[in-house]
Amino acid sequence: MIKTKQDIIYKIHLVISVIIVVPVAFVYGFQPELSFDMFLETIDEHNFYKAIMGLYLGFSALWVLGVFKPNYFKTAIITNIIFMLGLGSGRVLSLLLDGVPTFGYIFGTVAELFLGIYGIWVLKRFQS
Repeated sequence: MIKTKQDIIYKIHLVISVIIVVPVAFVYGFQPELSFDMFLETIDEHNFYKAIMGLYLGFSALWVLGVFKPNYFKTAIITNIIFMLGLGSGRVLSLLLDGVPTFGYIFGTVAELFLGIYGIWVLKRFQS
């Protein structure tokens, strides 16, 4: 539970991650054409994006547990770091190999890298 200023500093990136990742998950799962230039045509494509939706929702549930249950906090932080830096580094690789995407993807890259690095900072402070 968030009770003190230190709790806010340690947990705010988990809250921000959930606020962003949950809606994106539903867009990926049900209407990717709303935000992205992608139009799914096969059942396999729909299945793939619903699986991504489930993965995003699963991680979001773990991050919510980390905010409210102290026993899950460290696990939530570590998974958030891996999730955000994994996405961010994949986007950087795409930027280098594929070219510059739209503003939304560039903003997403910066946000993911920031949240991942912030998570590392929190983990180091939490452990000391």
